[in-house]
Amino acid sequence: MVAVEIAASFVAARRRGHGLAKFPGLFPSDLDDAYTIQLAAIDLWPDAIAGWKVGRLSPALADRFGMDRFVGPVFAGGVTHLDGGEEADFPVFVGGSAAFEAEYVMVLGEDQPPLQTGVDIDQARRLVGEVRIGVEVAGSPLAVMPDLDALASIADLGNNNGQIFGPAIPLEVLGDPRGMTCTTRIDGTLMRSATAAELPGGPLTALAFALDQCARLGFPLKAGQFVSTGAVTGMHWIRAGQRCVADFGRFGRIDCLAVPLGRA
Repeated sequence: MVAVEIAASFVAARRRGHGLAKFPGLFPSDLDDAYTIQLAAIDLWPDAIAGWKVGRLSPALADRFGMDRFVGPVFAGGVTHLDGGEEADFPVFVGGSAAFEAEYVMVLGEDQPPLQTGVDIDQARRLVGEVRIGVEVAGSPLAVMPDLDALASIADLGNNNGQIFGPAIPLEVLGDPRGMTCTTRIDGTLMRSATAAELPGGPLTALAFALDQCARLGFPLKAGQFVSTGAVTGMHWIRAGQRCVADFGRFGRIDCLAVPLGRA
């Protein structure tokens, strides 16, 4: 299959809400191949991009490609804003895969300059209008996604299925990511506690990467769009019916129930 056919297979599975047993075509050989499929899928998806997620490449892929992160789009229809205290639905593809990821989210206060690449953290910081706690709804109709490397995630729209927003927090926290804490629990079991300082370079480095990569892909960010900067406590693969909590300490918490999205 060519890139657009692979993208069409992913898009069709996502729109029907059912799983794929295997990667639908020739597996991408490098970042360019993977992003070519992603861009084709963006063209086919009937919704506007609200923001972008940042994911991590494995050490082996990072050594091979000279970068340790990737981006994927988050579409407007998959964004949930919590009013406070309620439990959010976390949609899971039946016959697919899903991962719970607690993240700090940067919302741009102004447009990224057009054609801006090579973004540094000071330039990135000046664009931030708001910081929020959040949960990335990581997910794919691809059942074997947990067994594949990040090239598969890139190809299938960044392995993203939405974004959950919690409350805004003080911008000053960006000065010391060690104070940006998080604890993740699934069905009451502690999975991990960590701080945003454990993200390589911190959240602003992830934001700078996203600004650079999105500009190179032809999608410079606009005011109001966001970047979910990476899983503070890591990826936690989950299934429908599980309850997940991202506790950001003094900044608040986000409670989720994994709900089935469709049939296999």
